[in-house]
Formats: sequence, C-alpha cells, structure tokens
Amino acid sequence: MYAVIVTGGQQHRVEVGDVVNVAHLAGEVGGSVVFDRVLMVGGEKDPQLGNPTVDGAQVRGTVVAQERDRKVIVYTYKRRKNSCRKTNGHRQQFTAVKIEAIEA
Repeated sequence: MYAVIVTGGQQHRVEVGDVVNVAHLAGEVGGSVVFDRVLMVGGEKDPQLGNPTVDGAQVRGTVVAQERDRKVIVYTYKRRKNSCRKTNGHRQQFTAVKIEAIEA
C-alpha cells in the first residue's frame, strides 16, 4: 500500500517502512508525526483519489533525525557589470521520517 502526501509544499510518495526526508518539522527524535493531507491512497485495489484530499486518510510516522542538508550554492551574475557577482549559500534543515502506517 502506498500514499501520496503533501508536507512543506512538496508531494511525497510513501510506503510503509520508507524513510523520507521532508521539510523541517517541529518535534524530537523518536516522536510521532501524523500527515493528514493525503492526496491519494493506492494498493491492491483501485487507487482512491482525493478532491483535494482523501477523507479520513492519514499517514503515521516516527521522527528518525533532525539534520541539515548539504550546502546549496547560489551564484548571482550580471554580464558586463563587475560589481554584480555574488556567491551565497545555505544549508536547508530537514526531518527524516520513517513511515509506520497508512490508514485509509
């Protein structure tokens, strides 16, 4: 059984046992997380599509880690202008969640 969830402005296709990196969520390692914005649930039967979400469906998970991703380099450049060359970067925070159950 699989589900498509929305969190942090992104859609993720998840199955039971998957470890998914999602945008930073509040919570400690070992805590539980419930995703109630489920767009689609599929499996042995025909998939259930939501309009926009599937009523009563939720995905439960456990927080595995709170970490920072690798560094993203942002380079700004305007041609023929020597003063407009800048390099910036940042490390985005993310939460690793292990999917425990999909309830439809």
